Amino acid sequence: MCTVRWQACLCVCAYGQHLAGNHIKADSNHREGRSCVRYKCSLMNTVLDVLHQRPGWVEVKEDGEWDFNWCDVGWLRENFDHSYMEEHVRICHFRNHYELTRKNLMVKNLKRYRKTVEREAGRLEAVKCDFFPLTFVLPSEYHLFVEDFKRSPGSTWIMKPVARSQGKGIFLFRKLKDIMEWKKVKICSSNTDCTRSDEQRDEAQVESYVVQSYIENPYLIHGRKFDLRVYILVTSYLPLKAWLYRDGFARFSNTRFSLRTIDDQYVHLTNVAVQKTAPVYNPEKGCKWQMQQLRRYLTAKHGTYVVEELFKDIDNIFIRSLQSVQKVIINDKHCFELYGYDILLDQDLKPWLIEVNASPSLTASNQDDYEMKYSLIEDTLHIVDMEGRLTGKEKRVGGFDLMWNDGPVFRENAGLETLGSPFQTANTHLGGVNDRKKQLRQLLKPFPGQKKV
Repeated sequence: MCTVRWQACLCVCAYGQHLAGNHIKADSNHREGRSCVRYKCSLMNTVLDVLHQRPGWVEVKEDGEWDFNWCDVGWLRENFDHSYMEEHVRICHFRNHYELTRKNLMVKNLKRYRKTVEREAGRLEAVKCDFFPLTFVLPSEYHLFVEDFKRSPGSTWIMKPVARSQGKGIFLFRKLKDIMEWKKVKICSSNTDCTRSDEQRDEAQVESYVVQSYIENPYLIHGRKFDLRVYILVTSYLPLKAWLYRDGFARFSNTRFSLRTIDDQYVHLTNVAVQKTAPVYNPEKGCKWQMQQLRRYLTAKHGTYVVEELFKDIDNIFIRSLQSVQKVIINDKHCFELYGYDILLDQDLKPWLIEVNASPSLTASNQDDYEMKYSLIEDTLHIVDMEGRLTGKEKRVGGFDLMWNDGPVFRENAGLETLGSPFQTANTHLGGVNDRKKQLRQLLKPFPGQKKV
């Protein structure tokens, strides 16, 4: 297409100017935009669709020079430390994102953060950090786990490998012998694998797991368990700047919940990768509710006040979990991170943090899911703002609301609010109306070379 050739020419010109020393200047609030953005993308899903269709963006292959890179964490691990990035370059992960997204490190940082809060602000404030289940890391904390296990006989526990996703390797148990059998199976399977080196066999034997107290009283809808997938975009850790997306979804199990059987993954695991293999799975209907549908359901059943308090508690999870890693994440102005939070509600409407994903699935399961994820990625790119169309003072961009900017962000039009007033309302709208297209038309300048409609 001629348009693509014209864009490619712009890229050549821009790159020539760059080599001549025409560097882009930036300050803390605003960056000069680029009429052409060269991007790389290692994913073959909705992300690539959005990048392909963004005006002025051109894909580069292999070792070509790039301005924007939506990479997987494997690429980051192998290349980040060896890459020099110009001022304008952006990449979709922080260097040590795993401090929040590996299950064992997340718990370690949350426990440390809670102790700090209790020491500095007291026990009542520290209680606000009690949103993750009792957790131990195996094998290093096995003896601590056994002591606690014996204090609550008959309870259900869940084992999760620290670095796997999509429900792989997860199982439930009630007896210590199940753990011993698991250890034997792992050791035997690794020892009988003759294709592995000694080092690989050693690594297989000591693979870390987290064992958590299983939430035996989940909130059920139509008898089925579900969890929430919520998206948080972090563009800086120092200072912390976090955006909450209005859309998200609830992921349901296909089978009615029961504790009578603990070895049925279709009952206890809500991961779409697991549920879509169920015999009764319907790919057209899927197993999701949009966040707005869930919020309406809860409001009709429990009332507006109760649901607003629930969503405030969920907001608390986002902010405190990010603060728990704020001092250990390597902040880099080139980096941003789109996290996928998994939240479980119990029957008392208490939210629990299950895990945080650095690479949440952006592959769609149906058309509605595709449209939501397409908008999510598009709005992420609006905030990253390679084109320089924002002022840096926005509280909302599309479906994203700025919830933290080196401190809490409050709504501007809540009527009775005054600075420092107890009536201030957080600038969060999870499950609220998402009129993003209208808002973007009012907010954004046209892309370079486009006329404003």
